[in-house]
Amino acid sequence: MLRKIFVTVLSVCFVICANAQDSSSRKGNLTIGGSVDAYYRFNFANAKDSGYTNNYTSFTNSHNSFELGMASVKADYAIGKVDGVLDLGFGRRAEEFNYTDGDLDQGKNGFLTLAAVKQLYLSYAPSDKVKFTIGKWTTHIGYELLDAYLNRNYSMDYMFSYGPFFHTGLKLDVTPNSNFGFMVGVANPTDFTTASFAKKHFLGQLHGASSSGKISGYLNYVGGKDFSDAMINQIDAVVTGTVSDKFTIGYNGSVKLVKPDAGDNASWWGSALYLNFDPTSKLGITARGEYFSDEDGLATFGTNIFDATLSLNIKIDNLTIIPELRLDSAKDPIFFKKNDPSFAPSAKSTGSFILAATYHF
Repeated sequence: MLRKIFVTVLSVCFVICANAQDSSSRKGNLTIGGSVDAYYRFNFANAKDSGYTNNYTSFTNSHNSFELGMASVKADYAIGKVDGVLDLGFGRRAEEFNYTDGDLDQGKNGFLTLAAVKQLYLSYAPSDKVKFTIGKWTTHIGYELLDAYLNRNYSMDYMFSYGPFFHTGLKLDVTPNSNFGFMVGVANPTDFTTASFAKKHFLGQLHGASSSGKISGYLNYVGGKDFSDAMINQIDAVVTGTVSDKFTIGYNGSVKLVKPDAGDNASWWGSALYLNFDPTSKLGITARGEYFSDEDGLATFGTNIFDATLSLNIKIDNLTIIPELRLDSAKDPIFFKKNDPSFAPSAKSTGSFILAATYHF
């Protein structure tokens, strides 16, 4: 199979090179954009004696502190049927997103510079219905996205935080019409930019939309063996619906299954609902409710968690100010309390307030 994939990649590269030579005398279109974000978070438990912030999701692991999120710059250069994208990110959000690249470096081989690369890929579209892409791109799994300005809630949910972040490989997107499309691909193990000798993962996606365009859905998949030879499969579904020009609904359901080379099978699953209301062009309100079940301890919790988040989006041109209230509640005590002499998790719930700002250009 890998031999066939290799031959396919070479064929695509030859076609791209030929097309590039034909296009050498033409000028392409360069688009540059980016974003920045920052936030303040206060956890009402204020468990300063324990040293824990009562945060178990990505990018907001702080308490009573003003924090920088991420500064991003994205360049897209397209000419003819070929497109190249470089998307760089700097800051804590980018470092957490590229956690494996930082671990690989150890200050020796220069891999740490990869941590700044959120996405880097080349695409070739022989027609408006078919596109090949090789490189690194953010995952197709899930409802929420890495760039803060693209989400209506600032804090992330559990499914995003314990699912894949990105893939590095080769994929094919086919879109016969505006109501249907699919993607297939092969990539390194999840979240690894470099993975010599590792087995590869298979990627898949089906996309469909109603004729009116008011309902659309994605069925996503990633699966393969990791570095320990454990078999990993994750199936994910995203559905969005437009009720009116002021009210939309989003749903995300995901399940991850791991079958180790030795030992017991484990899994987690989650389900989240997003209610989005925009009374004016300057104000948006989003309520998120998520149930995350990790009874097998695959995501290290060993219990079930519910989070409820209410966020306002106050829009001033490309600036969005996000005041947010969040409640996390678990079946078992996993949160820390202020002045708890046990220095162990003794609370089943905790609340937090976030004030964030995002800007994009």
